[in-house]
Formats: sequence, structure tokens, C-alpha cells
Amino acid sequence: MARRPLALALAAFLLGSVSFTGVRASDTWPGIHAEAFGGRTIQDGRGIVKLTAPYRPDDVRSVPLDADIKLPNGRTIRSVSFVVDMNPSPVAAVFRLGEGRGQVHLATHIRLDQQSDVRVVVEADDGALYMAEQLVKFAGGQASCSAPPVGDPAEIAANMGKMDFAGVGEKPSASHQIARARYNLNHPNHTGMVLDPISLLYIPLLMVDRIEARQGDELVFEMTGSITVAQNPLVEFDYLTNGAAEMTVTARDTSGATWTRQFPIGPAG
Repeated sequence: MARRPLALALAAFLLGSVSFTGVRASDTWPGIHAEAFGGRTIQDGRGIVKLTAPYRPDDVRSVPLDADIKLPNGRTIRSVSFVVDMNPSPVAAVFRLGEGRGQVHLATHIRLDQQSDVRVVVEADDGALYMAEQLVKFAGGQASCSAPPVGDPAEIAANMGKMDFAGVGEKPSASHQIARARYNLNHPNHTGMVLDPISLLYIPLLMVDRIEARQGDELVFEMTGSITVAQNPLVEFDYLTNGAAEMTVTARDTSGATWTRQFPIGPAG
């Protein structure tokens, strides 16, 4: 996959540094801000957005990012974006949430190409944007977007599309309780930047571009992914139980392949 578009790099050069109260802007952030968020004002998210990321991760191919978000004054969350400034595809994942969530926990694993600021940008239902950021060091080794998937290629292909789903913590005893779950999809998430050592050709892009979770008929989240999401995409999330007996998760990749499974979660009540 080509590196970030020329327009983005040019925008970063022309716009220069953007400053936020209590938020540090990297050299590439102004261009990402302009392209991904239309240059809209982004407010300091302290007290609203808590981002947890390792300062020096053990494995740059799978770096955990956790976001805990709580909007004040009864407002609800429209979307949550995870951003990695220095990656070829900076916007790692965008989560669109179901209605009525003013508080949410979301986590995923990303690839890290080099030392970078990582960010969580939250959009409220009134259009306001809030951001938290943290510097993550590069632990050394090959840039993760150009590193081959971990594991035997035949085994990876045979297991592609298999899903795991598990509750995290205690199961709620009634509807309208907060529950937490972890979802994992077996998929290489090929970046298009890995050279096949035998053919000396680049392995074609094949990434998970959409994951949707529904509790009964009710949307919990819809994630739009990129090559920055790690191999075997993982999402940890919480949800407000509504009495439904199953969580239906559907994943799709850029080849058009789709996988759907229903996981028992209740009923809670």
C-alpha cells in the first residue's frame, strides 16, 4: 500500500504546527487533522478521554490501545477514532457507536511503524471533538507494516475468518447493566507492503475493513479498519445489556469475504 497521500504531506507542510491547550502536536498531525477531521476544532480531552498505551511496547506488531470515555451533561458519543501519526495509514480504526452511549470503553491492538504519538479523538452528538494523546516509543526491529504476518502462511489461510468471543469480568444479572466483552478475528490483515521472499512480489492488500456488533437488533458498534490494525484484529468493548440472548458479529475484508457468528450473552434478567 502506498504511503500517506501526497496531499496529506503537503497539507502538513502548509498548515504548520497546530497547538491545543495541554495537547502536543507532532509534525504530521496537522495534515492528519485536516484530512481526517476537516480541520475542525479539537478540544483538550482531559477529564473526558482516558487513553492507555504502553510507553515502550513489547511487540510493535501488536500494541494495545485502550480508551475510556465519559461525556458530561448528558451528551452521547457519535464516534471514536484511534490515530497513529507516523504510520502509513494514520487513522487506525473508527468506531461508530449505537445510540445513547455517553460512556464507553473501547480497546484494540495496532501496528507501530516507528516512534509515534497515538491519539483517541471522540466526536460527541453535538459535533464537538475531544482528544487525548500519548507518545509510544519504537522498541526496534522491522517496521510492522512491512513485516510479514506471524505464523505459517498455510495455517493462517486455513484459520482465516474464525472468531472468538468472551465476556470480560462478571456477567450482569439484569438488563440495563454494563457488560464487557472481547472479540478476536483470525485474519492476516495484509498491508500490501510486505515482500514475498519467494516471488519477490508484494503480497496484495487484504485487510479487515469492517466489523459490526449487534445485541439482538440493536447496534453496539461498527468499526471501519485500516492496515494499522494488527494481525488478528481484536476489539474489547462494553455495552448496555438489553435482554437480548445473542451478540451477532459480522466482519468483512477488502476481498468482499464476510463472516458472521452469533454468540450467546444471556438473556440477562
